Amino acid sequence: MTVTTNDYRYGNLSILLYVNLLLLLFCWTLSTSETDLDNYGQQQQQHGSLMTTANYNKDGDMSLWIDEMQVKQFFNGFPMKIHAIVDGVVLPYVLDPNFEKYLPIIPSQVTSVNFTWKSGENRNYYYDFDQLQSFNDDILKAPVLSIKSKGLVPKQPTVFQVFIPCIGNISGIASFTLGLRLINTNTNQYLAGTPIRLKLQKQCTYHGPDPECDKKCGNNGKCNSEKICVCPTGYLGKYCESALCYPQCMNGGTCIAPGVCVCSQGFQGLHCEGGICSQKCLNGGKCIQKDSCLCRRGYYGPRCEYSKCMIPCLNNGKCAGVNRCRCRKEFTGSQCQIRTNNTTKFHHRFKNRNHRKKSKKKFV
Repeated sequence: MTVTTNDYRYGNLSILLYVNLLLLLFCWTLSTSETDLDNYGQQQQQHGSLMTTANYNKDGDMSLWIDEMQVKQFFNGFPMKIHAIVDGVVLPYVLDPNFEKYLPIIPSQVTSVNFTWKSGENRNYYYDFDQLQSFNDDILKAPVLSIKSKGLVPKQPTVFQVFIPCIGNISGIASFTLGLRLINTNTNQYLAGTPIRLKLQKQCTYHGPDPECDKKCGNNGKCNSEKICVCPTGYLGKYCESALCYPQCMNGGTCIAPGVCVCSQGFQGLHCEGGICSQKCLNGGKCIQKDSCLCRRGYYGPRCEYSKCMIPCLNNGKCAGVNRCRCRKEFTGSQCQIRTNNTTKFHHRFKNRNHRKKSKKKFV
């Protein structure tokens, strides 16, 4: 969980609140009934209940979590994950109708939260954040996503942010809701336990008129008559200090202006989505991080230079798996060694047509 700090006076209180929350969720998971444990036994054993240090299963099902790097901020470096969904299972505490009552109020200095999710290599999920609403518009703006509100869940673990910006004109506690629908596109069915509906509360603090607003208000923000910085589209924060990239910067990249990412070492691209490889990835492979290639099916090796087909595919065919070739339209056979009949007929028709043209020329 990433915390953007506007005011550090309540930092220790924020940490205590979230530590209590994490402990509460941990105890809640341990206190589930034997029936729940039977239903979720396999997932709990694999992922260590609510909190875990296990690596994600890239071939698994839909998962949503806050990763170790985020949680370390609140547990003095203790590595763990906090899951809401594990391999296609929404965990029991999220489904409890009274869950909202156990959550502390989000402190005013917490303006954004990072989540990680993935669908798994062999799954396809459509997502829809169908509820992003503030119930106190004079205190809190509606939640803002760093991704599109609808789309496909990425197959590999990807981070997205939920921004919860206060208006800044009034102090108070505001309520807001997050709603998420997940549909398995293979079965056209909702993931069991969804739609997820969370109603949360956020503390907002009135900062008062700032006589130095004109000096501090950055990124083309404008100070209104009450000396409060009003941000242009694409910026957030008391003084418009935080930029919003859509889609978000990937692989540890930093958003420095709306839609502008500065990539971490070893990555490139508009959203830092691609890697930098000193040698080109072969056979259709894609560079995903520094000197690391993601190979197409049928190929392997540091540069995807090796084929899984013991006998090479002929006539520009491509290896599509272990000893399995994907042939061009005009060829067939286990190694694409046979020209198809349609191509042969076309060849004969073309040859005969040319022969007739030559014959006509002789009698002219």
